[in-house]
Amino acid sequence: MLTIIENATLLDTETMRLVGERAVTIEGDRIVAVDEAAPKGDGARLIDARGRFLLPGFIDAHVHHVITTMDFRRLATMHAAERAIGMAKLSEGMMQRGFTTVRDTGGDTQGLIGAIERGLCRGARIVPSGRALSQTAGHGDIIPREGLVCACQLHSNDFSHVADGADAVRLAARTELRAGSVFIKIMTSGGVASPTDPFDSLQYTPEEVKAATTETDHRNTYTTSHAYQPDAIRLAIENGVRCIEHGNLIDDAVASEMAELGVTMVPTLVTYKAMAEIGAKVGLPQVNVDKNSGVFEQGRASIEIAKRAGVELGFGTDLLGEAQAWQSQEFRIRAELEPAEDVLRSIYQTNVKLCRLEGEIGRVAPGMVADLVLSPINPLEKLADYDDPQRAIDCVVGRGEVMVDRIG
Repeated sequence: MLTIIENATLLDTETMRLVGERAVTIEGDRIVAVDEAAPKGDGARLIDARGRFLLPGFIDAHVHHVITTMDFRRLATMHAAERAIGMAKLSEGMMQRGFTTVRDTGGDTQGLIGAIERGLCRGARIVPSGRALSQTAGHGDIIPREGLVCACQLHSNDFSHVADGADAVRLAARTELRAGSVFIKIMTSGGVASPTDPFDSLQYTPEEVKAATTETDHRNTYTTSHAYQPDAIRLAIENGVRCIEHGNLIDDAVASEMAELGVTMVPTLVTYKAMAEIGAKVGLPQVNVDKNSGVFEQGRASIEIAKRAGVELGFGTDLLGEAQAWQSQEFRIRAELEPAEDVLRSIYQTNVKLCRLEGEIGRVAPGMVADLVLSPINPLEKLADYDDPQRAIDCVVGRGEVMVDRIG
C-alpha cells in the first residue's frame, strides 16, 4: 500500500533551504517519488500536510539505552526483564519525539535492536557502539569501590568493558565489532555520571588508545572518545580517534588540532541541564550532582571555540533514564548558540556520516528510507520551538510506518 504526503513544504537538507510544496510517495520503507503535485494512487493513504514543513526524521548522535534510570544503586540491582522493558520504552519515546535514528554510545543494545526489527516493540533505528571501553577506575568502570579486585585484564557488564592494557583493549574492541558494533567508544577522561574517577582525570595510555583505533581502522570504521579537557582530547586524536563526545573544556589550541585532523565533535549540552534540575530528585548520587556543577556553562562556551576553529559538530543529547524526556530541548539550547542552518546541518549531514548511513537517511529523496517528520513550525525561523514535541510534531513516519499522527 502506498502512502502519499501531499502539500508539504520540504526542507532540502543538502542546501538547508525550503523548497515549494511537494508530494512524497512512500512504498514499504522507502521514498519512491518526490513530485510537485500528488500522483494518482488508487487506494493510497493520503496525508494532507498543507501548512506544514516536511523534514527527514531527526538523528541523535549520542544516547544510552541501558541506563534506564539515574538512580544508579537501583540500576545495579535491576532485574534483566525490567531493564529490557525500560530500554524499549526509552526507544519508543525517542521515536515519539521524531528521532527516527539514534547512535548509542555505550551499552549492549543487540537484544533491543532485534526486538525492534522483529516488531516486538516500536523504536528508533539504533546505530550501536556496543559496550564502551574503559580502564579500571575510568568513566566506564561502574564496579562499586568495595568490589572484588582481580588480576584479570577484562571485566564486562551491560554498559562497558573494563579493559586494562593494549591487549585487553584490542580484545574488547574486536569482541564488540564481532557482535555488530558500527563503531567503537573509548573513555579518555573522567566524567559526570561515573562513581570513582575525578572529572579532570586523564584515562588510558597512548598504546591503549592506539590498540582500539587500529582495530577500527582495520574494519574501515572509527573510534570515538568520551573526553572533556584538552589533554584528554589530544591523547585521543593524536592516536587515531576520529570523533570526540562532549568536549566541554576544549581550548583554541586543541580545537585547531581537531580541525586539522578532521575530527568531529558531538556536544551534548542538555544532559548537564537535566542532571542539575532533576538528578537529585530521581536518585542521582550526590557525588555526580557535585561533579555536574558548571559543566553546562562550559559546554555552551565550547560551541563557539569549536566553530571558530572549523571543527565539524554533530548533535547529541546523552540523557540518562528519566531525563530522556528532555531530548527535544537540545534544539533550543543549540539554536540559541548557532544559526538554525548549522544545527540542522549537524543533524542531517554530520550525524548521518557518524552513523555511516550516507544514502539511506537524512534526506527526503527517492530511494531514501522513509523516516519523516511533519511540523507546523518553520525549522529555519523557529528551530528553538522544536523543544516541545507536542507543539512541534504533527506526524512521524519511521521506516515507512506512521508512528505519530496528530493530523488525523
